Amino acid sequence: MWAAPREKEMTKAETAEKDAQGDYEQLMADSADKRAADSQSLAEKESAKAETEGALEKHTDDRDSTKKTLGATLAYIASLHGECDWLLQYHGVRQEARDSEVDSLNAAKAVLSGADFSLLQRGSRSGALRGALKL
Repeated sequence: MWAAPREKEMTKAETAEKDAQGDYEQLMADSADKRAADSQSLAEKESAKAETEGALEKHTDDRDSTKKTLGATLAYIASLHGECDWLLQYHGVRQEARDSEVDSLNAAKAVLSGADFSLLQRGSRSGALRGALKL
């Protein structure tokens, strides 16, 4: 009488233990698969991170190089601006000096051709350039 219920209980306990052992083994297999997948994912993410950091370093170097080039270009533009300002400031004086030089060359050519300018009085314009260009 006691044996049948006890045997039934033992069978239930053995079945429950087998089910629990199966569940445990399945859990361990699933966990191992998950760890493997997580390891693979981590390796891929580390590789992607390394590539991204390499690209970042390259872009940072490119940016620094571009900044240096920009600084040199801006300095060159500033120097051109200074030269242009000087040319604009003294354009009239330089034009007057060129006109005076052309007049002198024409007079010299005429003298060499036999013209006589001894009676003509000319104004001195050659000193205008010397006085205006003193900086």
